Formats: sequence, C-alpha cells, structure tokens
Amino acid sequence: MKTITEIEAELRAFDPMKYGRSRNFLNGSVTALGPYISRGIIDTRWVMDLLLEQGWSYHQAKPFLQQLAWRDFYQLVWQHKGDAINQDIRQEQVTAQREGVPAALLGASTGIDAIDEGLRNLFETGLMHNHLRLYTAFLACHMARSHWRESARFLYAHLLDGDWASNALSWQWVAGTFSSKPYVANQENINHYTSSHQRQTYLDKAYEELLEEGIPTVLAEVRPFDLKTELPASEPLQWNANLPLLVYNYYHLSPTWRCDQAANRVLLLEPEHFEKYPVSSKVLSFALDAAALIPGLQTFVGSFNQLKQVAQGSTIMYREHVLARHYQGEPDPRRLMIDEVQGDFRSFFAYWKRLEPKLMKTFSKR
Repeated sequence: MKTITEIEAELRAFDPMKYGRSRNFLNGSVTALGPYISRGIIDTRWVMDLLLEQGWSYHQAKPFLQQLAWRDFYQLVWQHKGDAINQDIRQEQVTAQREGVPAALLGASTGIDAIDEGLRNLFETGLMHNHLRLYTAFLACHMARSHWRESARFLYAHLLDGDWASNALSWQWVAGTFSSKPYVANQENINHYTSSHQRQTYLDKAYEELLEEGIPTVLAEVRPFDLKTELPASEPLQWNANLPLLVYNYYHLSPTWRCDQAANRVLLLEPEHFEKYPVSSKVLSFALDAAALIPGLQTFVGSFNQLKQVAQGSTIMYREHVLARHYQGEPDPRRLMIDEVQGDFRSFFAYWKRLEPKLMKTFSKR
C-alpha cells in the first residue's frame, strides 16, 4: 500500500508522452494509479493538478487526460442512470445466447496464452492491463456468446481498481450495448499488443470470420458467478458525541479529506453493497490497508441507518457518490477534472467535446 507521498513521487516520474505512444502495449508505460483512484485515495483532479504543476502542456498530456476523462465520464453515466447501467443501455447484446461466466475464464484456460497469463496474474496481483480486459470481455461476450453482465461482475471482483461504473460500462462498450458496434479482436491483434507469437487458435482468423462459426469447445461451459465477500467483524465504536461523524466507504478512502478537522471517522462497510457487488478477499484487503492509513478511522459493518443510530444526532458528513445516495447529512461534492462539465451524455465523445475546451483553457493558464 502506497502513501500519498509515494504516489506523488511516482506520478512526478511519469512521462505522459511516453504513455500516449505505448499505453496499448502490454509492456507500455502506465501509471498503475487505478486502484488509488477507484478507492478514492486520490482523484482525477489531483492527478491533473500535478500534471499542471509539472509544466506539461495540454498537447503533451492529452492522451493521458483522455483516459482520466473516460473515468469521469463513466462516473457521470452512473450518477444519471443509477442501476440502469446493469442492463443493456442502447441496444441488446446481439451475440448473447446465455448468462453466466465462461468456465475457461474462471480457470484461466481459454487457450489464448496472453489472456490466460493475464487472468492468472489478475488472480495473483489484482492487476490487469486495460487492453487485456478488452480481450477478455471480447472472448466472453462474442466468442462464448455470454451476456456481459455476469462476466463483468467476475472481473470486477478481482480488480484492485474495480470501479463498477468503469467496469460495467467498458464491458457494455465491448458488447456493443453502449457503443455503435461490438469490439472484436483476432489473434494477430492480440499478438501485436502483447508481444506473443501464438498461432493456429480459434482467433487466428480474419475479423469478418471470427463470429461465423459456433462457440469454441474450450468456451462451451458457463457457470453462474457466485462469490461471497467476507467482511471483517464490526468493533464497538469509540465515540465523541461533541464531534461530527465523517463517513468513509469502499469508494472513498481519502487520507486528505477534511484531515485537519477533529471528528469521529468511520469506514462504513454495508453488507448489502457487497452482496450486490462482491469482491475477492485480496481486493477487500487492499481497501482495508488503505483505510488503515487514515488516522483514527474506525470500521463499522452494517447499514447506514444503523450507523446513524450510533451517531446520536451528530452532524454527518460524507463525499457524494452514487452508492452514498441513501446517506443523510452534509455531502461534499465529488471532484472531477472539470467540475462544471456535468450532464447526462449519450457518449464519451459528446462529453469530450464539452470537456476538451475547458482542459485546454486550464492548461493554457499554467
């Protein structure tokens, strides 16, 4: 678990121009900031501000800013659509013939070496390159003919940077339910970006031939996604009735949030949330390790209403988020790269069209 100081040092050594040239390659330049942004330890504004401080121009930083913008865009979609992102948004997934997760994904035995290696690394480390995520989603949705939803929940459960908005909507982008057409990749494409040399697989075909045949034998079996998150035991809270309650959660673990304010600080882990969006023990441990870096933070396992009863009328403060909509109290606004660009955007490009002029203006003032 890295501290804010360590994260900042790594970002200062990061070259966004190199990232722009190589990010799609498995051995390309990436930041590995995802887990820290997803858990709310840092946010996209913090990252953008550091790029500004270092003196990068808009042109130099643009490819990296676009990737940060995708994250903000997905958060806005979730904010406006809520649970509707769990269903096909624009149109149905035309390749879907069944529910469930291909067993080959669960066992990292798809027969595509780069994907299997990526899945094994995911199970071990909780990390997976974004391009491998697209390949994995393509395999599940279009080659295994499985609906995107359950496989998306499977991948989310193992990702340290699991953010349900980014995860679900990226899967929908691949599935063609939140994009103009399905995402497809063949063996040549996979070999190119992963530096692998595999041939004579069921993906070793021209793009137009990939979906003409039936489900490959290795992908024939599907299983229901079944995972239960084992939450820690709740401990009696040490409470100062004269101080406000600051509520943290799985998506909000910032060590700098109101850090100079005297308060009762509580990490709220709601079982209902983790039943809906389960995560592995490795992923939960990462979040708990992050929480341990916040001085005085106590853990409460239960519902918000149960925590409210413990609060005994204290002022309650929290950070705005879709999963905190049922909280009651005084919300601090969420932070995006450019807060004034809000709305229910139909596509990323509609969002980017509004966002880019603001970013250019911001960088021109540095």
